[in-house]
Amino acid sequence: MISINITNQTLTFKDKTYLISSAANGVGNVEGSFCTPLGNFKIAEKIGQDLASNSVLKGRVFTAEIYTPALAMKHPDRDWILTRILWLDGVDEDNKNTKSRYIYIHGAPTQTSMGVIGSKGCIRMHNEDIIELFDRVQIGEDIAIIQA
Repeated sequence: MISINITNQTLTFKDKTYLISSAANGVGNVEGSFCTPLGNFKIAEKIGQDLASNSVLKGRVFTAEIYTPALAMKHPDRDWILTRILWLDGVDEDNKNTKSRYIYIHGAPTQTSMGVIGSKGCIRMHNEDIIELFDRVQIGEDIAIIQA
């Protein structure tokens, strides 16, 4: 089971704990709120197998771009989803809309701070961390997101 602690901004899987960044808007399950949902989830899909680190994904599809600071300057308002996606599906009554809200665990630019809030609802991780986690988990893996 993957355990995500919003208060500590950590993700733990088996013997390893990673720093993450959850939503700047806090926690919640409302569509369009840009909040990170709480509760129980499963990994619905794994996207990005074998992509290079910093590969840019948009709409869950590789854009053929590799993230660089120069690319970021050309697209300053883009919410960067990089390298790998673990797409979450809510299993509790109040978070069943999670998949349709496109809530992921995904890679982020190197300069993105981890251990602090900042995302638009997803769980951000450093690219090397999401690659490692992606390779260790399976579709259907249980996830608990708590605020403790």
